[in-house]
Amino acid sequence: MSTRKTSTRKTGGNGGRSVDELGPIDYVVVEFPGSQFKGEAMPLLVDLVDRGLVRVLDLVVVKKELDGTIRGVAFEDLDDGERLHLAVFEGASSGLLGEDDVAEAGAVLEPGSSAGILVYENLWAAPFAAAVRRAGGQLVASGRIPVQALIAALDETES
Repeated sequence: MSTRKTSTRKTGGNGGRSVDELGPIDYVVVEFPGSQFKGEAMPLLVDLVDRGLVRVLDLVVVKKELDGTIRGVAFEDLDDGERLHLAVFEGASSGLLGEDDVAEAGAVLEPGSSAGILVYENLWAAPFAAAVRRAGGQLVASGRIPVQALIAALDETES
């Protein structure tokens, strides 16, 4: 796995904010079949960070070998093209992800594929979340609706 150093530049830092001021924290695991990472989405992620909408807390690369072996991949072990695309987030590590997370993410990958595990804070939602907490509210459930489910529901209502 990549090193556990924390970089204020790479993760956006905490800016001296208290826990009560933090936004919701989410994660995604994005698979690249055949380990063909082209980096097309990275400028969009950088834009989200630059606009203050998200803060990258962790970015870990996972590979599932053809024999099923799962391993975290250090940035220095990536090929030149991959390293170039991910360089802006090298060292982004909050300590939230461990070896068990790498193994769990790797378990859902197809052999011969790689993935990025991205943990991020939704900065855009932080003021709302802080206001809810100040008012005594607490999050009791959360989830995502896959785009495919939304499309299917819309198609169902149109037919």
